[in-house]
Amino acid sequence: MTETALPQADLVGRRAAEILTRIEADPEFPAFEAATLEYSSDWQCFTGFPTIERWNLDADKGPLLAEGLCALALKAAVFELTGDERAAEVALPVPVDEMTHAMIAQPQLLARIAERTGFTLIHQTDQEHTDYTSGGYTHAAYRAAWNAEPPTRYWLDKAEVDRRLAILAAKYDSIGMGRSGREHSIDFAAA
Repeated sequence: MTETALPQADLVGRRAAEILTRIEADPEFPAFEAATLEYSSDWQCFTGFPTIERWNLDADKGPLLAEGLCALALKAAVFELTGDERAAEVALPVPVDEMTHAMIAQPQLLARIAERTGFTLIHQTDQEHTDYTSGGYTHAAYRAAWNAEPPTRYWLDKAEVDRRLAILAAKYDSIGMGRSGREHSIDFAAA
């Protein structure tokens, strides 16, 4: 199997910026935004958003939505320029990837927006890459798109995410939440 070469970051960036502008101008974008942010009551992942230092759902959900939209636009741009879904799964940081899941949980709105604005939604869990590293391809494409640095509060390097996950796992274990919240031995009847 031949691996598709990634297009130049500046080409991806230019197209991603156009895609994002069209998404945000879509007449259903306000409803999509409201629905995505309302989903916040179900954001109970123990290993995504909690990697953000002093995570606060109320304060962070809006800025994180903006970063998730950037991520979807970057992936859509790579797909448009390559036609390759695997290549389009560019490296993302864990918290931003988690936000894309919240957006994808609004399938009807997002599908209609994608159809009207002409982008292809790319996300497949078994192909995603949460190994973002500043200075890498995704970082370069982001800078080309928005002429700015990705906010390091959300765009965490994989090594830092791994370090924080080890800290979180130890804390979760100390209160009986095994495997970072993937299991516990709480007997609710006895409690």
